[in-house]
Amino acid sequence: MDIESILPKYYTLEEFEFVNGKILKNQPVEYMTIGTPTYDEEGHINNAVIYFHGTSGNYGSIKRISSALGENLPFDTNKFFFVSLSTLGTPGSSSPSTSKLANEYPEYGILDMVNFNKKFLKECLNIVHPRGLIGNSMGGFEAVTWAAVYPDDIDFLVSLVSSYKVGGQNYIISKVMNDIIVSDPDFNNGKVTGNLKRSLKIASKSMYSFGLSRQFYMDQSISDINNYMDEFAEEDSMEDVLDAYYRNVASMNYDLTSIVSNISVPTLIIGIYEDQYFPPELDAIPMSSLIENSTLVCFNSYMGHVGSSELNKILPELENFLVQFK
Repeated sequence: MDIESILPKYYTLEEFEFVNGKILKNQPVEYMTIGTPTYDEEGHINNAVIYFHGTSGNYGSIKRISSALGENLPFDTNKFFFVSLSTLGTPGSSSPSTSKLANEYPEYGILDMVNFNKKFLKECLNIVHPRGLIGNSMGGFEAVTWAAVYPDDIDFLVSLVSSYKVGGQNYIISKVMNDIIVSDPDFNNGKVTGNLKRSLKIASKSMYSFGLSRQFYMDQSISDINNYMDEFAEEDSMEDVLDAYYRNVASMNYDLTSIVSNISVPTLIIGIYEDQYFPPELDAIPMSSLIENSTLVCFNSYMGHVGSSELNKILPELENFLVQFK
């Protein structure tokens, strides 16, 4: 399936209220859909599966699961109606940069991102009970939060290389990135007065070595590593600094330890042994012990964390889990 050829659509939320009580008017939502919806007697779409993208992604990041997405595949486009949107804080949808509010944009958390998605789905597409949720990396924070806070609103959950909390190394990475950003005089307590491209590059390089497996990096020449780091940093430096800063704050405050056991729907937790962000022994395995109705699947990937694009390695396991919902 050529997902990249699917153009985004746009919807405007007339009003959105954050958990802290702040309200924004006329906020855009960028999204795409795949498949054909079916409807219940009240006109609600009843076969929707919502995809939540990772930190640097957007609506088009559903391509990450493309090896399992399509006709007669586990994520069957003949059976499910897929919705993927650029979540709260992401350019294209409501964010510090898109809204032009900059540092006056309300500080938000993962639950705000979930509520933003829920409000859009109900208002725009008449989806009040998605069949399932799929969350990749940071998107997993949203999917797991939804399932824990609103456990009766879905039928199944898929957590892909993610966790129920941010702590340890992941907290440190986000903290270091934001410390680098804040230390730039041009950040000016959020009232950005200059171009922070240099600081964004340094912040990006501070987390470059975690995306792929340790073996992958060891197999590269020093020259190649330098080139890859420069390319990675250049791409990341194009992002709005406040979009990056706000998103890091939201992730750093993510911790569902006290409520993750509320999740009652069948849950598939997928981990990658070589994932440096979410090693299964620290994230997927503990999460599976906290969610009673969960199934744990882990596999090997030379690509480490970004090996979540290799779901073709576990097609039978995916099908075994999803067949009951088709």
